[in-house]
Amino acid sequence: MTVVTLGVHIVDVLARPVESIPAGQDTHLLEQIRVTAAGAAAATAVDLAALGVPVASVGAIGDDELGDLLVMMMKRRGVDVTGIVRRPGEQTAASILPIRPDGGRPSFHVPGANLGLSTADVAREAVLGARVVHLGGMDVTWGLYDPVFYALLDEARAAGTIVTMDLLSNMPDLMQGVRGFLPHVDYLLPNEEQALLMSGAGEGGDVEEAALSLLALLPEGPSAVLVTLGADGSLIAGAEGLTRVPALDVPVVDTTGCGDAYCAGFIAGLVDGRDVAGAARLGTALAARVARGLGSDAGLDGARELRDEK
Repeated sequence: MTVVTLGVHIVDVLARPVESIPAGQDTHLLEQIRVTAAGAAAATAVDLAALGVPVASVGAIGDDELGDLLVMMMKRRGVDVTGIVRRPGEQTAASILPIRPDGGRPSFHVPGANLGLSTADVAREAVLGARVVHLGGMDVTWGLYDPVFYALLDEARAAGTIVTMDLLSNMPDLMQGVRGFLPHVDYLLPNEEQALLMSGAGEGGDVEEAALSLLALLPEGPSAVLVTLGADGSLIAGAEGLTRVPALDVPVVDTTGCGDAYCAGFIAGLVDGRDVAGAARLGTALAARVARGLGSDAGLDGARELRDEK
């Protein structure tokens, strides 16, 4: 496979627009309800497939109906799901997201089988045979905080594989713990809050300083930290200093999955041989498409043409 996405797999149930939770047994009529394959590994894999990049996904889900649904949705989108393990007696991770009229997305979440993903679940040949390995949500896959897994990443990188990493949560303790992956990663793609927490700058800190401090923890070579900033676009910290990539001005329906789309576009850009800024612009364009619809797979029709255009 050209790309392997490894980490968090979630089933999202989304509804919009939701202004409040009905009192008692009341019912609110909505415009739209959707179910999607989500999570920092699964959603990124779906986006990569839409871009025409051969992709396999590795993770852990339950041996339940939600897991059946997740596998079916990913396969229909063109993702190789043979690396997804089923856990008897565990629930597939799932979220309920009542999307506000302004696109905001509070959530109700069950972590499920993601927490138990371990090095034993990851086929060595899948990692070593990929051009890019994308680590999606390592902050909540605690079974991969493992020197054996770190060594596998280093072996892959030594053979020419690029390793990228995105995160899932904004929990301070988890952000500090995941720093252990940084010496084994080429490109880190956190959002602003995650970058501030990982760097130790904390809320209200300077995001440019945070990005540069995280860059210093990555291996030497063609590495960079790309911080997504929502409506303010993204910030790249690399060997040549700091670069801003503006967001595209689009009507926002739902921000779910925009970070995953940014990662997918960035990875596709690297596969195509673009420089870091060019890959980031492709990620920005795909994220803008996803923001215009409901769910992490919205706006993917025509994504392959978008890759050709950019």
